[in-house]
Amino acid sequence: MAEFSFIDLFAGIGGLRIGFDKMGGECVFSSEIDKFARQTYEANYDHTPEGDITIIPAESIPEHDLLLAGFPCQPFSLAGVSKYNSLGWDHGFKHEVKGTLFFDVVRIIEYHKPKAFLLENVKNLKSHDKGRTWKVIEDTLTELGYNIHSKVINAKLVVPQNRERVFIVGFREDVDFQFPEIKPKNRKLKHILDPNVPEKYTLSDHLWKYLQDYKEKHRKRGNGFGFGMVTPEDTTRTLSARYHKDGSEILIEQLGMNPRKLTPRECSRLMGFPAKFKIPVSDTQAYRQFGNAVVASLVEHLAKEIIQALHNHENLPTTIEAEE
Repeated sequence: MAEFSFIDLFAGIGGLRIGFDKMGGECVFSSEIDKFARQTYEANYDHTPEGDITIIPAESIPEHDLLLAGFPCQPFSLAGVSKYNSLGWDHGFKHEVKGTLFFDVVRIIEYHKPKAFLLENVKNLKSHDKGRTWKVIEDTLTELGYNIHSKVINAKLVVPQNRERVFIVGFREDVDFQFPEIKPKNRKLKHILDPNVPEKYTLSDHLWKYLQDYKEKHRKRGNGFGFGMVTPEDTTRTLSARYHKDGSEILIEQLGMNPRKLTPRECSRLMGFPAKFKIPVSDTQAYRQFGNAVVASLVEHLAKEIIQALHNHENLPTTIEAEE
């Protein structure tokens, strides 16, 4: 029997899931709208995610102890209170989040009231719309009855990539939780590179000239736009979903040759996925999927701390028992 149950929303390719699987959890439901990401998810977890979460009723989702969600960031617009009152929306936070994908996280948390949740988003979530977006999120989760903890963490602690993301942890009860102090592994790019890479990943003369000209044009304007060249001793920029276009944010230096892109397998390692992770899709889709993913090996540290905190809380004696 599983130690706990969890659901995986906006699941992508399961970067949030892996750590909770390792902690003995059972994923009882997942959803992901992209058909190619669902293909990769099914290949690795023997579990096919449901599709569009916005049309899935909360009551059709199984009961669960934890909710995981890497929800997209969207702006929140203030709707007329009178309009929503007429529709029966009597809770203040619903005025703010209706029509956003965050709303789907909210309605599922409100209905199922899981013991805890872990949400992940871009670092800029905290400053988005002059901080208003973050305030709505924080106030909404607090109004749902949860104690909220948040922290921006750079994945370069565990992988050779600068990737700052905000993690939000919520507990329904007053659980003693602190984000883990992760000891830096000091990983360099050389630790994830393949020794032999097919020629197709080396940039063509045409593309390489275009990228150099583009960078020079912006250099003359005083801008920092352009490609990012790295050596095996370096840490990379943030891998993005657009990497499939030209690979310009992370180009690997090759002596006497044009630079090359990372291979999808190297991207998998750069994102902290297990060595046996299956990549059943095209290179283009793989680059998109890893660029959109969360660093799996980083989340493992969070999963361990969250489950340990819940375990410690649930095994503590009550005040009455202690007095007896």
